[in-house]
Amino acid sequence: PLCPCSAPPELQEKTLVLVKPDAVQRRLVGHVIQRFERRGFKLVAMKLLQADQGLLDKHYQQLQQKPFYPALLAYMTSGPLVAMVWEGYNVVRSTRAMVGDTNSATAAAGTIRGDFSMHVSRNVVHASDSVETAQREIGFWFQRDELVAWESGDQDYTYGP
Repeated sequence: PLCPCSAPPELQEKTLVLVKPDAVQRRLVGHVIQRFERRGFKLVAMKLLQADQGLLDKHYQQLQQKPFYPALLAYMTSGPLVAMVWEGYNVVRSTRAMVGDTNSATAAAGTIRGDFSMHVSRNVVHASDSVETAQREIGFWFQRDELVAWESGDQDYTYGP
């Protein structure tokens, strides 16, 4: 059933995860989703899209002056990507740990980047770095009515009573 969700606010924290074009091309979307599902997070929005420069300029505003920005834009517009919003307890911090270091060479085994990425310029996923950033980034990629509020039947098993 759809909610007004009865979950406490700390269980409703949300984060943005982008499965970047390299990972879509390499057919890794399901592997990424599976890790979040197995962890117990709840998928509340997802879409496959071709990002345009306007959207990426907003998303990567803080990087626009960097010398690598044109290459980043070319990479992020090179093919479709999958944008997702995941919800759950400490989801922002947990997601960053699951994703691993931005530099694939130093990303720990067992992390998404440690397991699937060979080079920093093809690092498979993006994950919001703070709750505030997540709220802003989700707004770039999704309209409010694209986020689906739903009751998770496994909540007591995932978080306890």
